Amino acid sequence: QVQVVESGGGLVQPGESLRLSCAASGSMSNIVLMVWYRQTPGEQRELVATISRTDTTTYADSVKGRFSISRDDAKNAVYLQMDGLKPEDTAVYYCNVKKGMGWSSINYWGQGTQVTVSS
Repeated sequence: QVQVVESGGGLVQPGESLRLSCAASGSMSNIVLMVWYRQTPGEQRELVATISRTDTTTYADSVKGRFSISRDDAKNAVYLQMDGLKPEDTAVYYCNVKKGMGWSSINYWGQGTQVTVSS
């Protein structure tokens, strides 16, 4: 079992920055991927950024060059540094921990943290 808790969201103006944190606890063995998603009301959940066991990272085109995902294994944490925020970045941001379980995998989700970008 893995518990996931996000934090760091808030209300900021366009152009400002936020750093989201995702703290994981429990059994961290066989973690294959850690992912940040976001979702706005009435829309599907969107993949924002991923980081693998080998620290390979991927980003959605909409955030590439502005967002950066990183890990701190000593703290069992993953971070999302968000610079140059835009109103369209407004969403609930979710941390997902994907754990390998033989042929398949199990996804562990946090409760989400609200990011609002507005003047």
